[in-house]
This record gives sequence, structure tokens and C-alpha cells, in this order.
Amino acid sequence: MSTQSALLKVMSDAARKAARGLNRDFGELAELQVAKKAPADFVSAADLKAEQTIFEMLQKARPGYGFLGEERGMIEGTDKTHTWIVDPLDGTTNFLHAIPHFAINIALQRDGAVVAAVTHNPVTNELFWAEKGKGAFVNDRRLRVAARTRLDESVLATGIPFLGHGQHAKFLKELHQVSQKVAGVRRFGSAALDMAWVAAGRFDGYWERDLKSWDLAATQAMS
Repeated sequence: MSTQSALLKVMSDAARKAARGLNRDFGELAELQVAKKAPADFVSAADLKAEQTIFEMLQKARPGYGFLGEERGMIEGTDKTHTWIVDPLDGTTNFLHAIPHFAINIALQRDGAVVAAVTHNPVTNELFWAEKGKGAFVNDRRLRVAARTRLDESVLATGIPFLGHGQHAKFLKELHQVSQKVAGVRRFGSAALDMAWVAAGRFDGYWERDLKSWDLAATQAMS
């Protein structure tokens, strides 16, 4: 069992508070307001509320830090060495279809390197967290990657390009090549959770093109 630092506690508390709002909204999908950012790319009122909750808590705890959020973009801070990187709802399409697989991501970048992060699944109440040099955990258990070394015994996860995004033909070629060599391929719809599951040994690997910094940042602290 590991005790979180003061920094990780700030991040975890922000994620859990945002999670309470997402869980409430998850049960009221018919009432959600949804807008389209791009073809097949949606943002809900739940995304915006979660990001506002996280922003307010992080700014109160560390008022000078910068903030990069998926929905509000970059907000410069007086402390130029620290920036929060936040995805308030990774897996919005899952969320909007009542599929219980989505996550809140909060990472802290210091001098260009991610030094701490949390990835929280509100539905399962699993909190993946890590701080550089101090290990990675899910709730109170240390994370360990799988020990498998053979592709034919491995299960990999991926992300499939959706409407208006990515090169579909290239992905299908990659999937054709990979699926002939591994035990299985999964696509669950939340890049952050998929990569956290690699760190937990549930998946043996993950690949996807054209991810954004808020998709990847949390995983960098767990690697």
C-alpha cells in the first residue's frame, strides 16, 4: 500500500469530485445537452461541467499553474514551469451511449515533462495514479505490466479511426497484420483507460495514431 503525496491528493480529489457529477449525468442521458465539435466528435454539458469542477479545484490548490484542457484550451499561468493537462471525459461517445467505460484524466507537466497523473473511471471507482520515480498504482495496489513475451499469447488494444478522423485504410492494414499474430485485439473506446490497463497488465500493448496530449499525458507518468 502506498500513501499519496499532497500533490496526488489534490489531483485525486479533483477527479473524484468531477466523477460524482459524471455519475449523476450518466443516469440522465436523455436530459444531456450535446454539441458536435466535428463529424462524430461530440462534447456534452457533462464534459464542460467536469472540466469546470477540475479547473476550479486545481486553481485553488495551485493558483499559479497553467491549465490545458480539452474543452477550454490553454490558459497561461504565472508559474511558467507547471501546467495541468486535463481531459474531463475521455470516452465521450461511450458516455453518450450509456456504455460504462470512460475516464477523467489529470496530469501535471513540469518543465515539459509529466511528473504526476491520475486516470479515474467513475463507474468502477478505479483510480490509476502515478508520480515520477514513486511507482504507479490503481487504488491501493501497485501496477505491474504483464509478463507475457509471446505475441501469440498477447491481447492488444487499439483505437479505430472514426468519421472525419484518421486514415481508415492504413488502420485496417495494420489491424490485418496484427490480428494474425496475437491472441486478440480489443477496442473499448477510451485511450486513457486502455493505456492504464496496459500498465495494470490487463492488456499487453496498445496502439493508436493521432492522439492528443490530454489522451497521452497521464500514461507518461505511469510508464
